[in-house]
Amino acid sequence: MTGPAAGPSITVRFALPREELRPFVTTYYYTEARCSKREPVLEDYLHPEWPNLRFIAANPCESAIGAEDLRPVPAFAATGPTSRPTRFRLGSGRMWGIGLMPLGWAALVEAQAGDYADRFVDGEADPAFAAFHPLARELAGGETGFAEGLALIEAHMDRVLAAREAGRAADHAAIRAVNAALVDPELASVAELAERVGMNVRSLERLARRAFGFTPKLLLRRQRFLRSLAQFMLDPSLKWLEALDCQYHDQAHFVRDFKRFMGMNPSVYARLDKPFLVAAARARMEIAGAAVQGLHRPESSS
Repeated sequence: MTGPAAGPSITVRFALPREELRPFVTTYYYTEARCSKREPVLEDYLHPEWPNLRFIAANPCESAIGAEDLRPVPAFAATGPTSRPTRFRLGSGRMWGIGLMPLGWAALVEAQAGDYADRFVDGEADPAFAAFHPLARELAGGETGFAEGLALIEAHMDRVLAAREAGRAADHAAIRAVNAALVDPELASVAELAERVGMNVRSLERLARRAFGFTPKLLLRRQRFLRSLAQFMLDPSLKWLEALDCQYHDQAHFVRDFKRFMGMNPSVYARLDKPFLVAAARARMEIAGAAVQGLHRPESSS
């Protein structure tokens, strides 16, 4: 299932994985940028997300997470879970992406998510992402349209997940339980989360660092923020008060979180051009029922 969305000079298309793969993968996505002499690059800010693997054929492509300086992005960029804004500049070209659920990271990446939190690396040079090295070479091997590239990705994901999933059922169940609890808007505290998933807080913290990248407390705070941001992205005519999640006590509470997760005031963000994010949020919502990656539900075919 796929769907297009177009901005002034950018096109974004999303596709859902097969049902059996949805606990591991949020979406596959394809971005094509067409810039001009007057506007040689597009610039935008990504909100906090789960991990993403991006295969890039665009020049220039630069990015920075949080307060770091912009730097060139490798052709295979592996980004861990983020709790800071990701600023990026993209020239004409194309990019494929795979959004990983926490379970996808745990099953396919040979490293703790916490070790890659709020940073991106050259996936081709990092052995933790060895499962994706053949795919990176295939996608870089020539011009592929949406259908051809998607077929390559789907076939590769089927192969690597079939090879990795055996023997981890208990571990997978715990990660999925935590993920399912995190997307429940009624969940408000770490104690409630631990009780919901039947774990003590210390065990929950270890699991959170390994598969989710952050402490349970920060994860709950991030989810609350993303629910509010998603409402605004789908309808920018809303006032921030109208978009606030029910867990916020007041607007000042929300503003503190906004500065923490986006590095700026909500009013500054509202005035920014968002050539990628607005198109992506609407396309993702139409295809997956969630405007931002962090709100995807860890559902399966069962």
